[in-house]
Amino acid sequence: MQISESPIKVFATSPPYRGGSPEEHLKAVQSVSRWSDQAGCDGILVYTDNSMLDPWLIAQVILQSTRTLMPLVAVQPVNMHPYSVAKIVATLSFLYRRRVCLNMVAGGFKNDLIALNDLTPHERRYDRLVEYTAIIQKLLATDDPISFTGDFYTVNQLAMKPLLPPELFPLITISGSSVEGMAAAAALKAIPVQYPEPPGETATGTDAAQQVSGIRVGIIAREQEDAAWACAFDRFPPDRAGKITHDIAMKVSDSVWHKQLSNLAHRTAGSGSTYWLTPFENYKTFCPYLVGSYGQVASEIRKYLRKGCRIFIVDVPVAEDDLLHIGRVFDLAAEGVEHAVARHG
Repeated sequence: MQISESPIKVFATSPPYRGGSPEEHLKAVQSVSRWSDQAGCDGILVYTDNSMLDPWLIAQVILQSTRTLMPLVAVQPVNMHPYSVAKIVATLSFLYRRRVCLNMVAGGFKNDLIALNDLTPHERRYDRLVEYTAIIQKLLATDDPISFTGDFYTVNQLAMKPLLPPELFPLITISGSSVEGMAAAAALKAIPVQYPEPPGETATGTDAAQQVSGIRVGIIAREQEDAAWACAFDRFPPDRAGKITHDIAMKVSDSVWHKQLSNLAHRTAGSGSTYWLTPFENYKTFCPYLVGSYGQVASEIRKYLRKGCRIFIVDVPVAEDDLLHIGRVFDLAAEGVEHAVARHG
C-alpha cells in the first residue's frame, strides 16, 4: 500500500553530499527522489550547511525528477535575504506547479556560523528566524507591497512577482526543540520538528491536543524482528572512527537536541527497545532509529501520533524497498487512530 494513503504525512530525506563524483551524487539524488515519489511520500527534506551542495539547486533536480514530491528545503537566514527565498519558492512553484516547502533552521555548526561572521547568540537566532520567516510568509501571501520593521530586518513597500497561488503556499517547519524554537514555531504557526526521545518519554504534543508537530527518525522494519536487526547491524556496524567524529561534532554544535540525544544514547544502550541511537553515535546520521518488526515499529509510531505528531521525516533510504517497508509500518500505525487525526489534525 502507498505511503500517501496513510493519514500521516511522510517526508523522505535527500542524500547529503559526502564526496564522490558529480555524476554519482546526481544519480543518488534522482534515484532517492524517484523512489520516494513512487512510494507515495509527500515530500523530501534537503539539508543545508557549509559543506553541502546548494539546497535550492538540489530541490530543482528533485522537481525535475518526480511527479508530485514536494522538496522541503532547509533554510538558514545567514545564507540569503528573505526576499530571495520567497522569490525562489514562487518561481519554482510557478514553473513546476508544485509546493516547495521550507524547513527553517536557526543554528548549525558553530564553525560554519563563525566563518560567516554570524555571532548572534542562540536565543536571539530564533527572534531573527521569526522576523525572517514572517517576511517570507507575507511576500508569498499577497501581491501587494509589504513593509516590515524589526530588530534584524526592515523592508519598505517590497512587492514580489509572480503571485503564488494559495494552494501552493509552502508547508513551513522549524527545526529545534528548545523553548525558543517551540515559541518561534507557535508565533509563525509553523510545525516544530524534533529529534524524538523514545515514544514513552517524548514531550511531543499532549495526546493530539496541542500544536501539530513533527519528528525526524530513521526506520528499519521487516516482517520479523530478527531480520530487521540483522539489516540494521549490517547497515550500521560499530565504527570507532565515526564515534570520534561524532564526539568532535557535538563539541562544535550548539544544537540543544543533538546534545540531549548524545546523553540519551548512554541511557538507552543495551535496553533492548526498538529505539536505537548507534547510527547517531557513529556519525552516520543525525536522528534516532526505530528498529523491529512492522508491528513493533508501528506501535511506537502510533504513540508519537497520539501525542500530536503529524509529520514524519524519515532518514535517507538506502534502497528502494526501504520505503516499501516504511509504508507498511505507517499503514499499520494509522489503524485505529484515523479518527483522532481527523479531529485534531
